[in-house]
Amino acid sequence: QVQPVESGGGSVQAGGSLSLSCEGNEFITGYYCLAWSRQAPGKGREGVATIDGNGRTRYIDSVKGRFIISKDNAKKTLNLQMNSLKPEDSGTYYCAACGTTPTGQGTQVFVSS
Repeated sequence: QVQPVESGGGSVQAGGSLSLSCEGNEFITGYYCLAWSRQAPGKGREGVATIDGNGRTRYIDSVKGRFIISKDNAKKTLNLQMNSLKPEDSGTYYCAACGTTPTGQGTQVFVSS
């Protein structure tokens, strides 16, 4: 399975949490750096977080301290734990290798105020 499959999205109230997952055996094991990005309706896609093969993580300022990116090599999943969600976190979330255009369907997140 080369194309990753995102899941875990949903609707939550502000302050709530969601846990996103991205599955794809070849995708998870085939790239050194993996990333989550998101696209809000009517806006361009923005990178949210990355994790490299050494476990180093990076986040955009707006999610620092609230989101945690991780990779489970045993389960072949890339995860994004999202806490203290805000309405501006709403959008479709995608996983992809760093610097590449996502090819999956994404998973939708809606945060109500």
